[in-house]
Amino acid sequence: MNIEWIASDDRLAELIASIDAPAVAVDTEFRRRDTFYPQIALVQLCFGDTAYLIDPLAISNPAPIKVLLTNPDILKVLHSASEDLEVFERWLGCLPIPMYDTQKAAALTGRCFGLSYRALVEAICDVALPKEETQSDWLARPLSDAQKEYAAQDVTYLFTVYETLRAASDSMGRTDWVLEEGASANTGGRGPLAKFKSAWKLPIAQQAVLRALVDWREEQAQKRDKPRSWILPDKMVTALAMTLPTRPGPVFAIDGMPPAIAKRNVKAWVELVERTLEEAKSNPPEPLEKPLACEEKSVAKKLGKVVEDFAQAENISPEILMPGRELELLVKIAAGAPEPLPLHWQGWRRTIAVDPLMTKAIEMLGRQN
Repeated sequence: MNIEWIASDDRLAELIASIDAPAVAVDTEFRRRDTFYPQIALVQLCFGDTAYLIDPLAISNPAPIKVLLTNPDILKVLHSASEDLEVFERWLGCLPIPMYDTQKAAALTGRCFGLSYRALVEAICDVALPKEETQSDWLARPLSDAQKEYAAQDVTYLFTVYETLRAASDSMGRTDWVLEEGASANTGGRGPLAKFKSAWKLPIAQQAVLRALVDWREEQAQKRDKPRSWILPDKMVTALAMTLPTRPGPVFAIDGMPPAIAKRNVKAWVELVERTLEEAKSNPPEPLEKPLACEEKSVAKKLGKVVEDFAQAENISPEILMPGRELELLVKIAAGAPEPLPLHWQGWRRTIAVDPLMTKAIEMLGRQN
C-alpha cells in the first residue's frame, strides 16, 4: 500500500487537478469529544494504488477538496457517511455529490443492514482490519506510522469494497437506488427536541418552556462550540421546565443542578421562563406531538410484517426499506396528520413500499374506525 502525506496547498491543488477517475474513495478522521462541532483532523482519498492523506491542519486553502466533492463527474464513495457529511458541511459548506454509500449499497444488494466497514472488508476482502487506532487523537501531530496506515486502509479497502458492491448493484439494476440514497442524505437528524420523548405529557406552559430551553441550549452550544450536555444536561432541562422558576432560588434548589452551571446561567433562565410564560398566555403554542394511539400502534406493528415480506421479495434489508420509526410516521400521515413525505420516500422506495404501505395503512385505520 502506497501512502502520500499531503501538507501543502500546492500539492493538494495539484493532486485534485490530476484526478482522472470515475470514482474516488473518501473518508475523514475528526475529534468531537469536547466540542459541539466535529473538528476535522484528516481527509483520506484513494482512486488507484495510493492512499492520499490530506492534513487540514497544515493546508490553508481546502477549496480543491470542495471542488472534488461537488464535481458531478466524479462519484464519491463513502461508508456510513452521516458523520463525514457533517464534517464536510461544517468545514467546507458542501456535501459530496454524487455519492455512493457502501453501507447503503450492502443493504440494497442482499447483505445485512448497518454493516460496519470492518465487517464489509472482512466479508469482501478477507482481511481483518486492526482496531488499535480507533480511539486515536487524530489532531495530534505528527501522526504515527500506525495511525497513517490505519487511515489509509479506510480508503484503500473501501475502493475494493465499492468495486464489488457496484458490480452487484449494477447487475441487480439498483445502482440508481444507491445514488438516490446518497442524494437524499442530510445532516439534520430529528432535532434536539426528539430526545425528550415524554415531554408531551407536560402541561402546555411547561412544554413551552421546555422548547425555549432546548432552543437556548442549542444556541449556546453552537456559539461556544461545546457539547449540549456541557451547557445543560437533559435532566436539568426537564427539571427547569417542570419547576418554571421566575426567581433564582428554585433554580439552585433543583436536585442535581450543577452549581457552576446554575450560577452562570440563572439570570438568563429566569428571564427566559418569564418571557415564555407571558407569551404562552396570549399565544399558546401547539402541543408537542403525542406517540401513536393504541390502534395506530397496532397498525404500525402489522405493517412491520408487510415490510418484511416486501423486503424478502426484493432481497433487501427491511430496515433500509422502512424502519419502525418511519412506519409510525407513515401511519400518522395515513391517519390525517399534515406531515410532508420525507425526501428519501421518493424514487425507488415510494413505488416498492411507501405507496402500497400507505394504502394498506388507510384501509386498516378505516376498518378500526
